[in-house]
Amino acid sequence: MSHADTHDLIVTTGVTKTYQDNGVPVHAVRGIDLTIRCGEFTAIVGPSGSGKTTILNIISGLDTVTSGEVWLAGKQLSAMSGTELSDFRRDRVGFIFQAYNLIPVLTVEENVEYIMLLQGVSKQERHDRVDKILGELGLAGFAHRLPTKLSGGQQQRVAIARAMVSGPAIILADEPTANLDSKTGAELLDMMRTLNENSGITFLFSTHDTQIMERARRLITLRDGVIHSDEVRG
Repeated sequence: MSHADTHDLIVTTGVTKTYQDNGVPVHAVRGIDLTIRCGEFTAIVGPSGSGKTTILNIISGLDTVTSGEVWLAGKQLSAMSGTELSDFRRDRVGFIFQAYNLIPVLTVEENVEYIMLLQGVSKQERHDRVDKILGELGLAGFAHRLPTKLSGGQQQRVAIARAMVSGPAIILADEPTANLDSKTGAELLDMMRTLNENSGITFLFSTHDTQIMERARRLITLRDGVIHSDEVRG
């Protein structure tokens, strides 16, 4: 079986995930068939415990499925070895987290270039790419600051720059606005939507935030580990 359609970035078929909690099985995801196409700006929403973070972790290869298959950019995740999977994730997936996850002892520039360093990108190329993305995100002049000297909104912009700078196929954002006030969150989301339109990089959010829901072009609602609704907007 192969997914030859180049526009399908993620395909999950019959994905389930069951955890053991003190010997009691918890069915986090109960059979999800999902296709995400290149360039989408999609949000997975649902109450706590609905399985949305689990499905994001499965798509990224951070978590394994109990049953079913996951394809990302034409590759079957379960068929890869640990090293293959971590290299693939490094090159194809960008992450934005609720808690920013910046490295406090590194400057903004060092945080943003970190993945390119692992990829073996030359120093000049790294510098040029960092410069360009910081400019696009309103952080020109911030390259040599430490994260502790930035506001929450600025730190999350650095995290977005870090996720985007290596040109991944997809950015997975887990509650990226949760620690921000609504005005800062809205500015960041508008920025991400513009970056999505200009770069073609796919964005997939997991969120409770109505501001993300309003801006998403597709809204997938999970309840009790199954897709409850899947709505495409203009």
